[in-house]
Amino acid sequence: MKVLLSIKPEFAELIFDGTKTYEFRKTVFKNPDIKTVVVYATSPVKKIVGEFEIKEVVKDSPEDLWTSTKHSAGISKDFFDEYFSGRTQACALAIASAKRYDTPIEPSSIFDNFVAPQSFRYIEANIN
Repeated sequence: MKVLLSIKPEFAELIFDGTKTYEFRKTVFKNPDIKTVVVYATSPVKKIVGEFEIKEVVKDSPEDLWTSTKHSAGISKDFFDEYFSGRTQACALAIASAKRYDTPIEPSSIFDNFVAPQSFRYIEANIN
């Protein structure tokens, strides 16, 4: 099993070029066996564009998480602070390796009545 995450296209690009090695989330999935994230690039792309392997899930206070991840966060401190505003815990998926698909996938070709996930969606292992 894998999870599908909605990620802004500019952040997906940074993941696949290796610049962004942490994907930040307010909450993460509870299943500890999930090791692969399938990336749905949001508007204007609106396609499944690749996947990445999770090295580890890091949970900490926003301040401490930023300190430990800022070197390859792929986002600004202002964006980070606004995203986690009012939160006492922040999460990051440490990216072990990322693979861009040769051909992006139209989600409706895989999922009936596809709606982009707000946080995540569990999916079957074979997408590509």
